[in-house]
Amino acid sequence: MAKLTVEDLALAGKKVLMRVDFNVPIKNGVIGNDNRIVAALPTIKHVIKENGRAILFSHLGRIKSEDDKKELSLAPVAKRLGELLGQDVIFVPETRGAKLEEAINNLEDGQVLMVENTRFEDVKDGEFVKLESKNDPELGKYWASLGDDLFINDAFGTAHRSHASNVGIASNVDQAAAGYLMEKEIKFLGDSVEDPKRPFVAIIGGAKVSDKIEVVQALLKKADKVIIGGGMAYTFDAAKGNKIGNSLFEEDKVELAKSLMEEAGDRLVLPIDAVAADAFSNDAKTVTVDSEAGIPDGYMALDIGPKSVALFKDVLADAKTVVWNGPMGVFEMENFAKGTLAIGNDLVNVTENGGTTIVGGGDSTAAVQMLGVADKLSHISTGGGASLEYLEGKTLPGISSLSNK
Repeated sequence: MAKLTVEDLALAGKKVLMRVDFNVPIKNGVIGNDNRIVAALPTIKHVIKENGRAILFSHLGRIKSEDDKKELSLAPVAKRLGELLGQDVIFVPETRGAKLEEAINNLEDGQVLMVENTRFEDVKDGEFVKLESKNDPELGKYWASLGDDLFINDAFGTAHRSHASNVGIASNVDQAAAGYLMEKEIKFLGDSVEDPKRPFVAIIGGAKVSDKIEVVQALLKKADKVIIGGGMAYTFDAAKGNKIGNSLFEEDKVELAKSLMEEAGDRLVLPIDAVAADAFSNDAKTVTVDSEAGIPDGYMALDIGPKSVALFKDVLADAKTVVWNGPMGVFEMENFAKGTLAIGNDLVNVTENGGTTIVGGGDSTAAVQMLGVADKLSHISTGGGASLEYLEGKTLPGISSLSNK
């Protein structure tokens, strides 16, 4: 890649500023899932091994009031990181000031320090000022001054945002490099967009066409096939004139769906049947219906049906690159998870046949973890919004602000 990476930096004895993505689910001080912490370990361990002094920045949740700060401290995260590293992590419950500066200046080689939630800077004296989220120039400059002109960005999940803790710091240091996780994201997602092995198949699911329309349009220009699933498929069904019952659809996107189908032809692959229910409940009465026959009145489609599962499996059979973002149905409910889980199994087959498989987005990631196949796929992206924007071909400020080699 054309950007500096952590391997390019001389770290020994240096105060190394590092942006990580520790935006993990926390309730009553208990971490629900530590995957994002685990994902950052290789880069942190490299800094430790090279006798650098790691100074970690991360946001957690959204801070809009002083009350939010009480529930969203990074203290539990620092404790869990220490357990995973097998060494103490110094936690400073401040985002600036003498206490933080003294703790950083007292760091020894191989030690790790975590700064308090960067989004605490979004609220000052009760006012919602968004100094972190709007990349306040003075804040970025201040945070950059705490290190030795070295910055590692390993937080791909925020790469599509221009914040003080990523772009702000990177703009004020001599060397801003990608961590191992960031480097991996750039490699897999970048290759899939710029020079994929073909056939290249994209699978886009989720609730709304409006949420994914730009990525669908971008991928139709690059992929050999684009499979559509989830709630957004029924806007396309409505555009075909099929009955969709009470299924989710966006009336104002029907004409857009028509034009996409005309433009794409057989490159756009839509479900041909659905599992529909008479209520949004796992215990609802269900029917499986062909899309052309239509979904009965009073029923809503909550998953793709067995014919669609077979169709998608056939499309994926000879794929060499597959990108998947978004579920095929309401997979949180067991009776409507079959379509989503089938895609996960199909991707395992693609990988085993020498293909590259990339999964992005929280729901798709949860599905492959539920199946227990995450480690059998090529890459699980840590960024939902960031991965979508990267696939669209957009320039991500968190990446563009890194130093060129």
